[in-house]
Formats: sequence, C-alpha cells, structure tokens
Amino acid sequence: MESLTSRMQAVQSPIIPVVGELIQNHPGTISLGQGVVAYNPPPEAIAILPEFLSEPTNNLYKAVEGIPPLLVALTEKLQSFNHIDIAEDNCIVVTAGSNMAFMNAILAITSPGDEIILNTPYYFNHEMAIAMAGCRAVLVATDENYQLRPEAIAQAITPKTKAVVTISPNNPTGVVYSEAALQQVNQICGTHGIYHISDEAYEYFTYNGVKHISPGAFRGSRKHTISLYSLSKAYGFASWRIGYMVIPQHLFIAVKKIQDTILICPPVVSQYVALGALQAKAEYLHKNIGAIAEVREIVIDALKPLENLCSITYPNGAFYFFLKIHTEIDAFELVKKLIQQHQVAVIPGTTFGMETGCYLRVAYGALAKETAAAGIKRLVQGLEMLLGGENLKHSPIAD
Repeated sequence: MESLTSRMQAVQSPIIPVVGELIQNHPGTISLGQGVVAYNPPPEAIAILPEFLSEPTNNLYKAVEGIPPLLVALTEKLQSFNHIDIAEDNCIVVTAGSNMAFMNAILAITSPGDEIILNTPYYFNHEMAIAMAGCRAVLVATDENYQLRPEAIAQAITPKTKAVVTISPNNPTGVVYSEAALQQVNQICGTHGIYHISDEAYEYFTYNGVKHISPGAFRGSRKHTISLYSLSKAYGFASWRIGYMVIPQHLFIAVKKIQDTILICPPVVSQYVALGALQAKAEYLHKNIGAIAEVREIVIDALKPLENLCSITYPNGAFYFFLKIHTEIDAFELVKKLIQQHQVAVIPGTTFGMETGCYLRVAYGALAKETAAAGIKRLVQGLEMLLGGENLKHSPIAD
C-alpha cells in the first residue's frame, strides 16, 4: 500500500496548514496569511438558533438545494444587491461554502480531460478542484496591474474548454475587475458556448466608491453564467460553512446528483444561522467592513517604504495586497525566513500559480489596527534586512 498512487498526487498541497505549522513553531508570530475576518456573525444569526432547536424534524435530512426560507432570503438578496433575478431559467443551490459550490460546478460541466481557464494569479483551491476532477487548468496571465486580458482569454479557448473563471474582488490580488472587462469575458463565453464561473466571495469588500459587479446580471448571461457566493467573509461565517451558487436551470439535476452524493444537504443548523444573518441590519456590514477599510489605509501607508524593493498594486477590493518582490529568492524560502527570523507570516505566490518571480500575498482582514501596524512593520523591516534594503526609508510606524 505504500506505493499506492491516485489522482491526488497531481493536486498541490494546501499552503495554509503548512504556514500554520510554521506559525505554531514560532510563538508570537503575527499572521498576515489566512484570508479571514476577525469579527463574529451578527446577533440575529445566533438568535435564530432556538427556532432551529424547537423543530424536531430539523434533525432529519432536508432538501438537497437548501431549506425554503433561506432560498427565499437569498432570492431577495440576489435581486437587491446583485441585480440577479431568480426565474424559470436559473436557480439557487445552497452549499457547504463556496469552495464546494466551485467543485459542484466543475463536476457538473466537465468530463476528465476538459479544460478550465484560470487567470493568474489564481485562487489555489480552484486549481486544486480542477485537478481533482481530472481536468486541466489553462493559465492566462493578467496584466501588470492584475487586470483581466479578455483577448488573451479568447485566444486560450480550445474545443476542450468548458469554462472561464473570474474572481472579483480578487483573491489573491484584491483587484476589482471593471464592468467592461467582465462583460467582455462573459460575451466571449456566450459566443463560444462555454460557461463563465464568477466567484464573488468578496462581493461586499470594495473601497473608494467602487461598486461590485455580478456578471450573472448581464443581459443574455443567465444560461451560461455560474455565480458563486459565500457567507464566510462578510458575515464572519468561516466555520459555519455556508455558501451558495446561482446556476442555469439546465445544470440543476447534475448539481443535485453531486451534492446528494457528497453532502446530501447543507448543514441545517448552519442554514438557519445563515437565515438569521441575512436579517441583520445594514449597519452590521457597514461597521465591520468600514473597520477593515481603516486597516487597509494603515497597511497602504506602512507598505510605501517597500516601493523600491517590490512592485505594489493598491487595489480596491477584498483584503489582500499581492507584492512582487525584486529578488531571486524562492517565495516559500522567503516566507519561512520572515516567520523564523521576523515573526510575521504571509503566503507565497507560488501557491497562486506564480512560478516565475517572487510574490507574496498579504492579508489584513483579520487584524485590528494595532496588530496590523505591528505586523506590517515586521514585514517591512524583515524584507529590508533579508533583501538588503538598507537604503530604503524607514517605516513611518513608530516603535
């Protein structure tokens, strides 16, 4: 059995646990690694739990696609925020997080050997899901500001292509794609008879007046657009595992087969909590995302001393910065040194498909202002020392 081989050998190992172990081995490390928020679900989410507990049948399996009250609430949210109407030609499926929604989508639309186009840097779990399905990720580089290149995407389409994936606001770059670029990609997909998978897990995290755009709202897009959403980020729901997908109706039977096999139904207790969360007042999101926006400004100011040492794009979404470091050092080796010698953790760009050059993802969503300032100061000083940036200006953050 020690010589057992399987398709999983072609799948990269998740980086978060690896970095997490390094952090555990170096107590006091400030993590700028995992993409989570620090705040908790709204009170309305927990307040609904007695309603779940009062119904004995909630201990039984429920509908594969989700409980009716949650589907109604999501329909209203999609219409008001995303401008997506749910009608006869599309439907909602609640999932155990949006990663599962992506896996559902890939299994539903592909056969082994098919191709899915990912824009680099990609979200690593997307690439892993494609490999697990026996398909091939075709990589298309974004431009120097990590924006989409629709013409390059069109040129990458082959007879084996089944979908193009976009993530906006983006993980790992934080970039928000323009409506024009998303519309162009969506039209390319429609013209070629392939799907546009739009991952919108960070839909609420936009700054400086930038508005979120959902391709599923474009005219003529409903039959070829798969939209993915998550409560993990905006509602502090990481461990509750609730996401959802909007799919063309013709994919519903396939997705039900997949979900019934893997999950049977989304955890009913989590669905109730999600229903409660969606009843929270708008102030909940404004307050918590507003606090992250303040942290973002601190991080931007603190990163400026590195502008001679790396290329920095200051995006208007999510809670990430993606740094291109001017060095020949391997990205993971640099990550290890930052943890071991400077007690600050980031994620290497190689896990996002950036094999050429040294890139680091910096996440700030889980940090209070003071911790963010301290963490970025360690990162700046660590990179200056490790990469010989003695002539750079000192960080503006006081000791």
